[in-house]
Amino acid sequence: MNRPHAPLVPGYGGSSLADLPGSVLAALGAPEHNTLGLEPAERVCLFLVDGLGAALLRAHPERAPFLSGTAGRTLTAGFPATTVTSLCSLGTGMPPGEHGMLGMILAVPGTGHLFNCLRWTLPDGLVMDPETWQPAATVYQRAAGAGIRAGYVGPAEFEDTGLTRAVYRGVRYLAAESADERVAVALAALAEPRSFVVVYYGDLDKTGHLAGWGGEEWLDQLEIVDRMAERLARSLPPGSALYVTADHGMVNAGEKVDAESEPALREGVAMLGGEARARHVYAAPGAAGDVLAAWRETLDGKAWVVSRQEAVESGWFGPRVRSAWLARIGDVLAVPHGDLVVTASRSHPHEAQFVGYHGSMTAAEQTVPLLEVSTR
Repeated sequence: MNRPHAPLVPGYGGSSLADLPGSVLAALGAPEHNTLGLEPAERVCLFLVDGLGAALLRAHPERAPFLSGTAGRTLTAGFPATTVTSLCSLGTGMPPGEHGMLGMILAVPGTGHLFNCLRWTLPDGLVMDPETWQPAATVYQRAAGAGIRAGYVGPAEFEDTGLTRAVYRGVRYLAAESADERVAVALAALAEPRSFVVVYYGDLDKTGHLAGWGGEEWLDQLEIVDRMAERLARSLPPGSALYVTADHGMVNAGEKVDAESEPALREGVAMLGGEARARHVYAAPGAAGDVLAAWRETLDGKAWVVSRQEAVESGWFGPRVRSAWLARIGDVLAVPHGDLVVTASRSHPHEAQFVGYHGSMTAAEQTVPLLEVSTR
């Protein structure tokens, strides 16, 4: 039997995205733990580039000369390596096991329904209160309590979504559309003392999903990101720090298995959550053991397939998972390595057609840059 390498379990408590926001607040003078040892600053700008994995950036230095020439280190995203989980880790300073955003599509315990945490959708007639699903105080609420003025620069369409209310409570949402507008709005907000400004750019990730990372369309987006970072860095006020990071990396699919068409992967399955590189599989009552065995056999040598208990005990979601969140996790987790993706063509036909994917615990998906420019 082909024995794959071990998963890259995120470095919670020392080198993960969850360790970054508290360190930023500490650098700004708040009473938080500075796990990453960031230097004090009067102002901090965090440029968050969706999908900019460290390995992806290293592969194309010629298209991102500014970022490639900027000093820094790497962090691990967290599991799963997906936007909703990472945004919540960055928004709370907690690992997934604490904040509860344990994947993109999760079971709502006791309801028999799946909840899309990215789109913030449930079946018709059902709603989810953001403060119920994610009740922890956010970094931005803590910043306000410490006299730090926090702003978030992103598209207007995201301003009042459930996800925004769950992970960005307490922030000033500064709507801006184009890359140039986002840079200008961020620099204006940084003019204020003791300011913490997050700038979000998502088109690199979107292009990677649709066309694959590394292609010409993706590289064009990488150039835009590089120019944005350079403009932010060149115009920083005195006493400022710019950090550039990402929520996850990406891999291009080489093999696809449709879990809704493969009989061995359907038997005993009540609901299929997660996403193609990090599946949460919810078993029918009494079927968890059989589902685990069937998924292990079918995906042997192509995915890490474990029980809920094994994932929790192995620290995939952090040092601990709150008991209230345990039932959100699948009875079985199927996490492909290599270039396999596990699609759900009937439930999620659009996702099944993607070229680029993320979510797993490979270095390409987990490792993200943390680059720094300072005018301190």
